[in-house]
Amino acid sequence: MGFFEKLKNGLLKTKNAIVGKIDSLFRSFHKIDEDLFDELEELLISADLGVNCTEEILDDLREAVKDGRLKDPAEIKDLLYRNLRDMLGEHEPLKLNTKPSVILVIGVNGVGKTTSIGKIAAELKKQKKRVVVAAADTFRAAAAEQLAVWCDRAGVDLVRQGAGADPASVVYDAISAAKSRSADVLIIDTAGRLHNKKNLMDELAKINRVIGRELPDADRETLLVLDATTGQNAVIQAKEFKGAAEITGLILTKLDGTAKGGIIFSIKQELGIPVKFIGVGEQIEDMKPFNAEEFAGALFSEE
Repeated sequence: MGFFEKLKNGLLKTKNAIVGKIDSLFRSFHKIDEDLFDELEELLISADLGVNCTEEILDDLREAVKDGRLKDPAEIKDLLYRNLRDMLGEHEPLKLNTKPSVILVIGVNGVGKTTSIGKIAAELKKQKKRVVVAAADTFRAAAAEQLAVWCDRAGVDLVRQGAGADPASVVYDAISAAKSRSADVLIIDTAGRLHNKKNLMDELAKINRVIGRELPDADRETLLVLDATTGQNAVIQAKEFKGAAEITGLILTKLDGTAKGGIIFSIKQELGIPVKFIGVGEQIEDMKPFNAEEFAGALFSEE
């Protein structure tokens, strides 16, 4: 099964929550009026598109009615598709032009951070890149062991120290290993906690100082991992982390297990941070670079 088919299957719950209910809604209305817009507003918010995103869509639809572009309820679906597609923006690939380049991965525990690192490492290895992973989440005892399993599956090198080690020290060792092994990409796992933002900021600042000193000219990505099943809580997390780190992209996991996939639109609209990867399964090949056209196509695809 290709990734597009997995994406379609993975988005089935979200599709039913948005597109399926929209189809049902339009069948019960024969004209476009405020009652229809009220129902559509409730539907989109319940599908986790968020209030701001929903209001933007409804404003555009009302404008289309006003200027005569929209006359029949059945036409709303096509305009809605175009609105949502445009809202996602264009694909922004990882910037990994230096050797090595650095990917710093952040996110709270339980969102799929460790598995995401393994899957991205595997994706990069398929592109013939040599990858080194740093186990800098030394706060959680099992983190390095879990990461070792995924690095083994991906066939990439792991640099680690003992539990409780200084994360910046692990990063220093990993940079040395990346240089000596002529690695193309260094992926750094970080502690998944947000209950004390100052500690998180201090830790990330220390790691970034090490990277800046040892790899001053390296391309850098800071990717935040979010769990799609948490809906609007993912937006709240993203806002918190945005205050603690300069995030360059998002990884959205567990899209296959939720009807809350509409959160992707809310995140993009409210934060303006590009989604770089999406995950739709447990297998190592079930995470791919995000493609807006593909995502919208899977969501609105006809069976």
